[in-house]
Amino acid sequence: MATSSLLINYLLGGALNGAILALVAFLLSRYWRDIASRALLAVVLVAAGGFYVGFAVTAGAGTGWVTLEIAQTGVLATFAVLGLRRSPYWLAVGWALHPFWDILLHLWGPGHSFAPEAYAVSCLTYDWAVALYVLMAYTTTGTTRFRSRRPVTTPAHQGHLQRHPAQ
Repeated sequence: MATSSLLINYLLGGALNGAILALVAFLLSRYWRDIASRALLAVVLVAAGGFYVGFAVTAGAGTGWVTLEIAQTGVLATFAVLGLRRSPYWLAVGWALHPFWDILLHLWGPGHSFAPEAYAVSCLTYDWAVALYVLMAYTTTGTTRFRSRRPVTTPAHQGHLQRHPAQ
């Protein structure tokens, strides 16, 4: 385990990097379509799991470990697809759960032999910063509330305007 100052640096670095990803996702949802933001968050979620596949292969950890890491990446990919096709809250779930894999298996568990400590620790704050962004951005609206300053007109709203014309 790293000294406490290195541990704090890993956590702060992870939080900062997670905030940067959240900012990029925010800007994508603000100036492009919301799906661009969600796609970015989904791709990076799968990549976060995929790094462990690379760590296992590079370290020669064996077929069992590589298979386990591929399965973990598949679970994250499922959350990513659900986050794209269904509710963005699935992205938040994937991001919120991934640090448990990092910490329990790769920092404290047997996977520490091949996974970099800095990656496992910084993922804790990185992933939770992104999960928090998703929760904040999609709460109460179902789509990012930061998307546009234009008023929303729905068919029901338009009908209301037609029934009560301005005087």
